[in-house]
This record gives sequence, C-alpha cells and structure tokens, in this order.
Amino acid sequence: MKHLVRAALTGAVLSVAATAVSATECIAPANPGGGWDFTCRQIGKILYDIKQVDKPVQVTNMPGAGGGLAFNHVVTERNDDPDLIVAASSATTTRLAQNAYAGRKASDVRFVGAIGIDPGVIAVAADSPYKSLKDLVDAALADPSSVSFAGGSAVGGFDHLKPLMILKGAGLKDITKIKYIGVDGGADAVTQTVGGFTTAMTGDLSGIVGFLKSGDVRALAVLTEERVPGFEDIPTAREQGYDVVAGNWRGLYVPRGISDDDFHKWADRLRAVAESAEWKKAMADNGLAPFTMVGDDFQAYVDKLVAEIRQMSKDIGVIQ
Repeated sequence: MKHLVRAALTGAVLSVAATAVSATECIAPANPGGGWDFTCRQIGKILYDIKQVDKPVQVTNMPGAGGGLAFNHVVTERNDDPDLIVAASSATTTRLAQNAYAGRKASDVRFVGAIGIDPGVIAVAADSPYKSLKDLVDAALADPSSVSFAGGSAVGGFDHLKPLMILKGAGLKDITKIKYIGVDGGADAVTQTVGGFTTAMTGDLSGIVGFLKSGDVRALAVLTEERVPGFEDIPTAREQGYDVVAGNWRGLYVPRGISDDDFHKWADRLRAVAESAEWKKAMADNGLAPFTMVGDDFQAYVDKLVAEIRQMSKDIGVIQ
C-alpha cells in the first residue's frame, strides 16, 4: 500500500511539474547577446507583461549552422508543438533561399510575422557627387563597372543583395557587373566608402548613425515603407521610385504542423506585442523602426522574398 501511495504521489508531483513547465518556449538560434536572442527575450517578456501568455516565456539558446540547427530541430522534433516560437530575421530567409539549411525550405515552418526592422540603408561619403538614389542608379545603369558597394556581409549576403534588388528593379540586366566588397561590419563599410575605395555602402541604419551625426556620410535612402522616426530627412527608396523594402526584420516562425487556429493565435499575440507601448519603447531603445506584418500576409512576403533572393543568388553565382 505504501508503494502504491508513493507511486500515486510521485505521479501527481510529476503531473504538477509537467503542468508548471508547460509554458511557451522561444528558441533563439544563436548564443546570448545577438539579434535572435534579443527578439526572444524582448518579445517573450512583453508577451507575459501584457498578459498574452499566462506564464513567463522560456528562452532557449540553440546556436549552430547559422540558425540551421534550430530550424532542423523544429522540423524534426517539434513539428506540432503549439507552445513553441522561434526567433527569425532576414538572415533566416537569405539562408533558406541559398539552401544553407541542408535542403530545408521556408515552407517547412510557418512564419508568423515581423514587428520591427533595422532599416536597410544606402549611403555615400559626404562629398560624393551623387545627391540622390536616382543619381546613383542612373550611373550604374549607364556604366555598371563605375559603381561599387561595400557592405558588412559576405558576397551573397543580405547587404550585398540590397543594392542589387534596387538595380534589378530599375532594369539592370547583368547585376554581376556591380562590384561588391564584403567587410567586417557596417563601420568598415563606411570606412571603405569615405576613403574612396567604393562608391557607396550598403548596410543597416543602426550601423551608420554615428557617421551620419559626425557628417562623414550622407544617406541616399532607407529601405523601409515609410521614413524612419528620428531620421525623417532620409527619403525611402520607394518614394524615389524603387519599390524595395529591405532591412533586418525581427520576427518569429512556428512549427509547420500546428493547427490554423494556433497559428492565428500566435499572429494575434504578436500583433498585440507590436501595438504595445512596451514594444515601441524597446524599438526606440534599440534602433529599430516600425515594420508590422503579421499572419498570412507575412507568410506571403517571406515566400516572395525567398524567391527573389534565390534568383539573385543564382544570378551572381552564389548558388547554382
């Protein structure tokens, strides 16, 4: 009888423990301190603070293969877990487009939404003869070899692809003629441009704020839907006639096998975070601009982005 009571009590304790830990988990596919970790910790905290979830969100760091380890874990081990969310960004879609996740596809998960963006930017040295994005694009169309870019990603990375999106949309047939120098971060890209080694730099707005304030560079365009608060003097590429929105968006994906109801619950929760005062403060504190696209619209955006990046990656020889 004692054994039965002990077994019953043990089972009850295990049941309570299981219930207690049955909370939302957010996987950050990198070590603590990076962008994916920021996404999980900020969104997770706000989800709990604004009562979208009833328990604190558990953050799990799962670095490896540039996000590929976490992606594969979700697909193979957690495909129907409705309490799992995973941090994602533009890097996620770029790597999927370039087959960096060993055959995995964007359709292997469901992208819930993005609720902030580190805006893409095209900038030139302060004394550059190019006064607008159109001036730079026209020069590239007339003589592609006369224009070069420096960026903080490797060849084929997202910084490289940003100006190519603009130029391809403007009608440049052979984007391989555009010279690109990949350096270690936005500051080095600015140095290349200010030093006269490249015509322009491509990167994220947060990486050049100090150089804008010091007057070393002049931003020709931000790659956002609307002008960025605090930087209203920088026009968007879109308002200059180039329909490109490109930046390092911050968002989430969930397992493919969850129900439509659960997917839409996560979309609603993420939208609530986007609308909260807490998230607006987090964006202002961390240099992010508003960019809210949630639910089915965001999945369509991701699918389109992956297709565009895949084609451009083929065009420049990064993939076959």
